Amino acid sequence: MLEAFLVSFGIIFVAELGDKSQLMAMTFAARYRALTILLAITAATAVVHLVSVAIGAALGAALPTDLIAVLGGIAFLGFGAWTLRGDALDDADEARAARTTRSVFWTVAGAFFLAELGNKTMLATITLATDHGVVGTWIGSTLGMVAADAIAIGVGQVLGSRLPERAVKIGAAVIFFGFGAWLIVDVLT
Repeated sequence: MLEAFLVSFGIIFVAELGDKSQLMAMTFAARYRALTILLAITAATAVVHLVSVAIGAALGAALPTDLIAVLGGIAFLGFGAWTLRGDALDDADEARAARTTRSVFWTVAGAFFLAELGNKTMLATITLATDHGVVGTWIGSTLGMVAADAIAIGVGQVLGSRLPERAVKIGAAVIFFGFGAWLIVDVLT
């Protein structure tokens, strides 16, 4: 369980760097209390990643281990490319961040839940859960994302627009490429 936790925490933390969710966290944090935003992100992430590990565990039981490792390696190479391409808030994301028709907690939780469906962190969590313990993967991936978003909230409040976004994207992509290559090479050797 500890290995699943540590691997999932690290991978998802890196996956979240420069992600659209971090941009949303910064946007919400500019208007509302950081603790409320963090609690809402935690709730939404816990639910999305619980579904993700359930899907990953089912796939892991149904597919051969070597095939899973190669597909996982290819997926992480894709996540690296996705990270280099980057994410941006579109008009719909900005509108979700600006709306306050419900309580702040539920607005933020709903926005994050919808933003994470099909996102690279959800797909990475599914991939990790195919080969690692479900509970460790769920806790690690949830806390990895929350930690990255907590940093985004804090840094966003302090530095605003001076974040070195390009450096963050390149660093995260390199880690994804390395992890993907490692998974593939490990199966082939």
